[in-house]
Amino acid sequence: MDVVIAVVAALVLTWAPVLLWWRARGRRGDLGGPAQRATFETLHTASRAAPALRAGLTEQGAQKAARHLRALLGSAALAITDGERVLAWDGAGEHHAEQALDHASGTLDGGRVRVLGPDGVECGRLDCPVRRAAVVPLSTDDRVVGTLAVYGEEVPAGLIRAAEEVARWVDSQLELAELDRSRTLLMEAEMRALRAQISPHFIYNSLTTIASFVRSDPERARELLLEFADFTRYSFRRHGDFTTLAEELRSIDRYLLLQRARFGDDLRVTLRIAQEVLPVAVPFLCLQPLVENAVRHGLQDRSGPGRITIVAEDAGSDCVISVEDDGVGMDPEWLRRVLAGERAPGSVDGEAPEAAGIGLANVDARLRQVYGDGYGLEVDTGIGAGTKVTVRVPKYAPGVTAPWQGQSRPKHSDPG
Repeated sequence: MDVVIAVVAALVLTWAPVLLWWRARGRRGDLGGPAQRATFETLHTASRAAPALRAGLTEQGAQKAARHLRALLGSAALAITDGERVLAWDGAGEHHAEQALDHASGTLDGGRVRVLGPDGVECGRLDCPVRRAAVVPLSTDDRVVGTLAVYGEEVPAGLIRAAEEVARWVDSQLELAELDRSRTLLMEAEMRALRAQISPHFIYNSLTTIASFVRSDPERARELLLEFADFTRYSFRRHGDFTTLAEELRSIDRYLLLQRARFGDDLRVTLRIAQEVLPVAVPFLCLQPLVENAVRHGLQDRSGPGRITIVAEDAGSDCVISVEDDGVGMDPEWLRRVLAGERAPGSVDGEAPEAAGIGLANVDARLRQVYGDGYGLEVDTGIGAGTKVTVRVPKYAPGVTAPWQGQSRPKHSDPG
């Protein structure tokens, strides 16, 4: 994110001198106080235009940005098109708006700046200041996606140059919008991958377990069925990138309840949760894959019962959560390569590396994306030594909010 901010700042500073020159034409005393004020006004106006463009080249965003861009350029009018329609017109001569797409056609086709004189900008109104135009392309990924046009009685070379620099800055905002969309699509893909981690075998085994209680204990079967419904409803919800730790633990509690109904005393669970960290916002499904992994490896190839311990503690400005099992463990080098995004050779416990490691790698990547590289997973494991996964998240982080605040402690735990 720091790199992106630096790039945007560099772009703003690149065209700011051109705009300052244009706006300062005819002014006296362009040094000292007035120049500093002009710099501030230019950057401030640019900052007001930027948010509207970060959603991409949309009609709503173009209309909001157009007045700020025209203020930067000082033109009589300004138009923005997307190649198919006029998205925005700001300034005088609004009756020319319907012609703006025709004015843009040559630039859209050729990708070059076009300057139009009175023959190209026809007007029969004597009092209209719109007589000439300069149309510059807007591009992303070397592809023309729209145009920005400035209008006036005269369109001197300085204004054309300033319009080109503003268009380049708009291009940078549109590219950032593309990055935002790509990031959103990536997060959605990661979420689908996490949901795919809810093993079909778990669903089948849960339903089979519930069915086994239908005749012998109908009330237990009903309770388990409701827990299963709540678990799947939470896991496949479609809104919100974040949840509260309380809600995440509540879903994990349902998962463990269903697993304990299947495995009985072979699965032993200990929860130690500090009440004060329950409202902390965390990425959705950031803990559940860790618990599923612990159950899978905590019980496999064991002659006796397996234990899973989940701890959530208050650590000053952070919340620290750990998921530990006493199962078969993993090869540390194999795990390092998986978390690094490498294709690790071999398999673990009969599973393909992708299947065994996708949950851990996915959670690690999401944590680093949200909080920074200092907040990835910490994994302590070894062959035959069990596995402990630790997650550290800040209690408060910019942009991290949960859609609701759950305060309840998970209800199914055993002290030993």
